[in-house]
Amino acid sequence: MLRARGRQTPADTTPAATGSAVRLTQVTKRYGDGASAAVALDDVSIGIRPATFTAVMGPSGSGKSTFLQCAAGLDRPTSGIVQLGGQDLAELSESRLTEYRRTRIGFVFQAFNLLPSLTVEQNITLPLRLAGAAADSTSVHSVAAGVGLTGLLRRRPAELSGGQQQRVAIARALITRPEVVFADEPTGALDPDTAQDILHLLRQAVTDLHQTVVMVTHDPVAAQHTDRVVFLDAGRVVHSVDRPSADQVKRVMSELRGTR
Repeated sequence: MLRARGRQTPADTTPAATGSAVRLTQVTKRYGDGASAAVALDDVSIGIRPATFTAVMGPSGSGKSTFLQCAAGLDRPTSGIVQLGGQDLAELSESRLTEYRRTRIGFVFQAFNLLPSLTVEQNITLPLRLAGAAADSTSVHSVAAGVGLTGLLRRRPAELSGGQQQRVAIARALITRPEVVFADEPTGALDPDTAQDILHLLRQAVTDLHQTVVMVTHDPVAAQHTDRVVFLDAGRVVHSVDRPSADQVKRVMSELRGTR
């Protein structure tokens, strides 16, 4: 079981103060200018509640990846407001935004993105070290145990299975107790049984640690582990389903593909 650790947050930037862990208000992302401009997000307004597991889905080209990049501060929108934990990301300089991402945002990617020359423990603590913070041994061992990495801290990524590497990535995302964990196709490179284990860990991060998890996925089976699925099409939020089943998600996705 994943165990919570305390973290104090300034009162004026708590998710409770805004009602949302992540909020996008009239967010548009446009690439290029004039008639040839491509609109990846089109006037998107949505809030994601704290301590929930949300999936973002849609047909290819619907804006899923751009949504994640803008919501996580990896890319700036053309217009609109992105707030994370009550913080308007547009108010941060590039250097401040980089610091904010290191400590307040966690990332889990399909490709794991581990550094091969570092041990499991060093990969987990990398965000802390980049932020100039000391890694507390008790916290590291607690997070590692919570994701099933006990006894593996001295190994390097090449000595681990794909599922174990993704567990390292999840531990790395959780070590700073971020406002939000963004997961981009976290099960895409895994076999079905291992994928179920990873989804269970993300679910535990929400239920046990009260983390907020936002996951981009194309997989209806993965989506049914979440509290809510948000569907994008042509850069707009067009539908959402609470407590989704895989069959519900498949039906909505089939309808969206049929309209393109």
